[in-house]
Amino acid sequence: MEPRICLDCGEPLKGRSDQKFCNDLCRNSYNNKKLSGSTNFMRKINRILKKNHAILEELNPEEKSTTFKSVLEKKEFNFKYYTNIYTTKTGRVYYFCYDQGYAELENNKFILVKNEDF
Repeated sequence: MEPRICLDCGEPLKGRSDQKFCNDLCRNSYNNKKLSGSTNFMRKINRILKKNHAILEELNPEEKSTTFKSVLEKKEFNFKYYTNIYTTKTGRVYYFCYDQGYAELENNKFILVKNEDF
């Protein structure tokens, strides 16, 4: 029978026959390495979405307000990332970061809204 070794550090295992790691540190390290590739990409996108949401929430305390594109840009709002799009019957397109949305008006002005349905 081959000796059992820790999947992370390679040290011999002592104890239960179904044991895969020598301790919690190795288990966490192994799983973090295993998940790091695609997870880092998703974490980056989620950070951007959360930042966008926080900016919209800060600028929209009354659940409906207006602001200018320059204000959003100054706060480093990233217009490329949003969670969903809603188009009204009149054709206005709202981009949402979770429950906070925005639509472009004229002259670089934006309307900010909160969708209570989420």
